Amino acid sequence: MERVSVPPPRPAHNRAALIALVCVVALGCLALAWWQWERFESSTGTGQNLGYALQWPLFAGFAVFAYVRFVRLEREASEPAPPDDGKPEAPREIPAGILPERPQAPRSDDPETAAYNQYLAQLHANDTDAQVRTAGLHSPERNAG
Repeated sequence: MERVSVPPPRPAHNRAALIALVCVVALGCLALAWWQWERFESSTGTGQNLGYALQWPLFAGFAVFAYVRFVRLEREASEPAPPDDGKPEAPREIPAGILPERPQAPRSDDPETAAYNQYLAQLHANDTDAQVRTAGLHSPERNAG
């Protein structure tokens, strides 16, 4: 059996389709900016057209920025990790005890509060039972939750 050597995959920043896409998007945004500028200068132009004329170049710049960032992240991912030079690595998790604890609602042993909570639970149970009967789902068992 003959072995066929396969060329290594080309990095995404060298892919012609991706570069063409970024160019088309950037040029399209600049064309829309020019169109909005022409609309602004016309007799029916408004401040909204001026705003769009200033906004579209930002979108074009973002497309180029996103592509450059993508290339950098891809390059960093493909590079081998640098050797350990003995320096401690920055923590990746928040150590326990740094953040304050979430406040807990105090438990009330007040009999009036307990009676009121029992009343609310009974109202909820009655409402649930009524909805089950209305839906035609007569079920003798109910969840405890």
